[in-house]
Amino acid sequence: MEKLEVITIKNNSALEMTISNFGATVIGLKVKNSEGEIYDVAAGLKEASNYLEAPYSNVKLFLGSSIGRYAGRISGGEFEIDDVVYKIENENGVHLHGGENGFFKRFWSVKEVAADFVIFSYQSKHLEEGYPGNLDVEARFELTPKNEVKITYTATTDHATPVNLTSHVYINLNGKGSVLDHELQINSDFHLDVDSQLLPTGKLNKSEGTAFDRNEKDKIGREDFKGFDDTFVFNDKQLKASLSSSESGINMEIFSNQPAMVVYTPKEFPVLPFSNNSQYETFPAICFEPQNFPDAPNQKHFPNSILNVHETYVNEMVFAFTFL
Repeated sequence: MEKLEVITIKNNSALEMTISNFGATVIGLKVKNSEGEIYDVAAGLKEASNYLEAPYSNVKLFLGSSIGRYAGRISGGEFEIDDVVYKIENENGVHLHGGENGFFKRFWSVKEVAADFVIFSYQSKHLEEGYPGNLDVEARFELTPKNEVKITYTATTDHATPVNLTSHVYINLNGKGSVLDHELQINSDFHLDVDSQLLPTGKLNKSEGTAFDRNEKDKIGREDFKGFDDTFVFNDKQLKASLSSSESGINMEIFSNQPAMVVYTPKEFPVLPFSNNSQYETFPAICFEPQNFPDAPNQKHFPNSILNVHETYVNEMVFAFTFL
């Protein structure tokens, strides 16, 4: 039986993060604002063991987890590399977040721990969930002296394989209620066009003048907001996005080396043993998932998603906290 381990890391000022080795999952992220008040801004369950059992195991929420081997959706239940077709787990032709038993359901090894960082590792075996190659993955969670949460995923393979890793942390800067009054800004001019199954059609849509135009900071719940489960294509600005709450006085800036970010705002959370006793309302949190384009293995004009032997995959995301 694999062992559940929980690690808490801190920096010397405002941040404390708790991560479990089951799914390399962020269970909590405590942020101290300028008044010294503490907010747990990452939605999480009361106990690390809650993630292993019902009711959580019956829902697909990916709460705080690391996602792989491929984040987002892949179409058709297969992809092809070098004229070989690989069949992957799918539901009605849609493969989501690495499959039924993706990285979010795996026990990772704790490789290294210090006061302010932890490194988890995982080996995804050849043909796990249908993917070729033995993939060696590391996830490093670090809290910097500048009050940044830095999450870095790296991977190497012994056979060409699609790789798209990300973190699925749900953020609410007040630790409760709704994010509709949070202010959001995303430096993005295009978003991916999708079909009724949320699979990319291959087209990029211009965001200007639509609900996807978030270049100016504004309330999430502005008039045209109906909820997001969408891929925002980054422009070339260094800052990728920011989120702030006047209630908690916390501001979060996002930096990324990836071409895009999936933004997801569930309308409601399912009934689960949340650590804040479910003090959530409609649109309880927002999930920022910096990554490559979904379905890139089947859309040849999308950014390359195939990791080759002797290459190293790196996804580095930074969530920098400042105080209003």
